[in-house]
Amino acid sequence: MTDPFPATPTTGRDAPAPGVGATGLLIADKPGALTPEWLTAVLRAQGSIGNSSVVGVDTRPLGTGQMCDSYRVGLAYDTGTGGPRSLIAKLPAADETSRATAKAMRNYEKEVRFYQVIKPTLAARIPMTYYADIDPETASFALLLEDLSPATQGDQLQGCTPEIAEAAVMQLVPLHAARWNDPTLLQLDWLVGDPEAGRARMREILPLFWAGFQDRYVDLIAPHVREAGNTLLSHADAYLAPRDGPTTITHNDYRLDNLLFTPGPDSEVAGIVDWQTCSVGPGPRDVAYFIGAGLLPGDRRKYEDRLVRSYHDGLVHAGVTDYSWDRCWHDYRAGTWGGLVMAIAASMLVERTERGDEMFLCMADRHALHALDLHAADTLT
Repeated sequence: MTDPFPATPTTGRDAPAPGVGATGLLIADKPGALTPEWLTAVLRAQGSIGNSSVVGVDTRPLGTGQMCDSYRVGLAYDTGTGGPRSLIAKLPAADETSRATAKAMRNYEKEVRFYQVIKPTLAARIPMTYYADIDPETASFALLLEDLSPATQGDQLQGCTPEIAEAAVMQLVPLHAARWNDPTLLQLDWLVGDPEAGRARMREILPLFWAGFQDRYVDLIAPHVREAGNTLLSHADAYLAPRDGPTTITHNDYRLDNLLFTPGPDSEVAGIVDWQTCSVGPGPRDVAYFIGAGLLPGDRRKYEDRLVRSYHDGLVHAGVTDYSWDRCWHDYRAGTWGGLVMAIAASMLVERTERGDEMFLCMADRHALHALDLHAADTLT
């Protein structure tokens, strides 16, 4: 299938000028471009504000994301009816390294296309979209999403309770079941790209990333992280080889920092965000990624069998057939390596920050222990 939205590698040091997207509007890819006039045009086109006009904008930084910059945008209108009082804007990262990485890996394009194409087919809790557009030639994009406040972001470093983990895992059921083994997903070039070229690229760069990770955090890496990393690298060809079995739409970065939770003792998932790494693969990969880093090791060992069984039961109840518990558990064990790979690779690809260092070390520590606990090396054959 020919890609109608080809990506172009970033070259110069300066961020390119904003482009014009499919809507015909100049894409407001910087916070200062979120003007009352632009927001009025966007929200009128989307049908959210009728004939009202935005007359006031209050833009404030939000979150700790490293691949994109996010803002909470407060809105005032010229009439009492108006529309949403606040939105969440996602824009390209101001950091040159993060932006270049996202462009080369098509992360921005993936997220925008996800909201345009995939989200309408899913029942999972994903924020409503007011605007989503991109010019892949320049990596200029903007997303305007529903503000789910007072829901709050999870904390990857702190981890979560088993109850929160269950709520998060069960949100993967409607996400995965809706497009389970759907062959049309493989026709979306922006989603799957060139799988063989991607595997070849990872074979080349994964050893470099692992070496860089060890050099950067030389005094901070626990022995079990080195053991797991070396095991993975020695079986890299097997890890990257195509695998048989059912696939679906996967988030690929399904963790606490990318989930919003309702307040109170009976907290639930209010929304799943950050779809920049969405792909097609085994559903339990997302389950392993979340449980491996979201729960502290003691809780993970105690509750993971029950959590994965609940996920499998949910798939069956949602109509997924010919997917046995044994296959689900095998795919879950194999999925433990994904979190370690993400921690190693992402740490080398995005702007370095103090919290980023803490997060990548935490992820590597928990995912490595998870893989070793489940003897996941047995799946690398």
